[in-house]
Amino acid sequence: MKLPANFYKPLAIGAPMPLRELPVRAERMIHFYPPHNEKMAAKVPEMVSKVDVLLGNLEDAIPADAKEAARAGFIATAKQVDFGNTGLWTRINCLNSPWVLDDITEIVASVGNKLDVMMLPKVEGPWDIHYLDQLLAQLEARHNVRKPILIHAILETAQGVKNVDAIAAASPRMHGMSLGPADLAASRGMKTTRVGGGHPFYGVLEDKAEGKPSRTLYQQDLWHYTVAKMVDACMSAGIKAFYGPFGDFSDDDACEAQFRNAFLLGCVGAWSLHPGQIAIAKRVFSPDVKEVLFAKRILEAMPDGTGAVMIDGKMQDDATWKQAKVIVDLAKLVSQKDPELASAYQF
Repeated sequence: MKLPANFYKPLAIGAPMPLRELPVRAERMIHFYPPHNEKMAAKVPEMVSKVDVLLGNLEDAIPADAKEAARAGFIATAKQVDFGNTGLWTRINCLNSPWVLDDITEIVASVGNKLDVMMLPKVEGPWDIHYLDQLLAQLEARHNVRKPILIHAILETAQGVKNVDAIAAASPRMHGMSLGPADLAASRGMKTTRVGGGHPFYGVLEDKAEGKPSRTLYQQDLWHYTVAKMVDACMSAGIKAFYGPFGDFSDDDACEAQFRNAFLLGCVGAWSLHPGQIAIAKRVFSPDVKEVLFAKRILEAMPDGTGAVMIDGKMQDDATWKQAKVIVDLAKLVSQKDPELASAYQF
C-alpha cells in the first residue's frame, strides 16, 4: 500500500513532479489518426487547428504488420509538427501485447517533451496504471522529460468497470477515462456488434391499452449505467470522463444523440474517428454561451475572487468565482480554435 504522503512524490529520481491539478484545456474531441498511413499523416498539420486533441493510434485498427510503422510514423509527426495549444496524445498497445514496451520506451525517448497524454487500452485495475506510472517516471528521468506524461485509461472490460473507482484514483498521472463500448460489449458477452449507440431490441415496451392492438417499444441507451458509473469515479477523483467511439459514420444524428447523452451525464468530450464527427463534438461539448456570459459577469463583479455579490438575485461567492473562472478559461481556449464561438462569448 502506498502511503498518502508519497502519492505526489515522483516515482523515479529526476522525474518531474506530478501535477496536483489537471490543466484547463479544451478537449471536446480526441481525433484519431493512423500514423502508418502516409496520406493521413500528411494531413496532420492542417488538422492541428481544427481539433482539440490529435491522437496517433497504435492499437486497434492498426494491422499487426504495421505496428512498428505506426509507432515510427507517430514519432516522426510529433517531431516535425508544431501542435501549439492542440493536445498531442497516443494510444499505445495493450499491456499484454508484444509491441507495448517499445511503444512506451521509444516514444518517451524521442518525443517525451511534446507528448501530453498516453492512452492505455483495456485497463483492468489499478495495477495496470501502477506499472505504466512507474515506467514513465523512469523514462522521464532518463530522457530529461520536463513535465509528467499523463495517463488516460480506456474502460473496456467487465473487470475494468468493476474496478473503476480504484483505477481513477491510482495515480496523480491520471488524466481521465474513455468508454470503449465495442471491447466492453465483447467482454460482457453483450449481444450487439454495434460500436456505441443504442440497439433496436434494447428498450421498454409501453403498457397495454384497451382498444390499442400495437404497443410502442421505446429504445433505451445500452451504455447509460456504465457512463454514469465512469463519470462518478472520474469526478470523485478530479479527473475527466469521455465518451469513446461511435462507429456508424453514416448516421450523424445518432452520433450526436450519443454524444449529447454522454455530455448530459457529465462527460467533457468524445472520440472522433471520422472528420465529420469533429463538428458534432464541437457542437455538443463547447461551453454554453449563456453560461460563459454569466461567468464573465461573476469575474467582473469579483475581480480578486473574494467577498460576495448579488447578480440577478443570486448570491455569488468565492466558490462560484472558482467555477466561473474554469468556465471562462475553457471558453478562452475554445475561442482560439472557433472564431464564431469567440464572437458569441464576446472575447
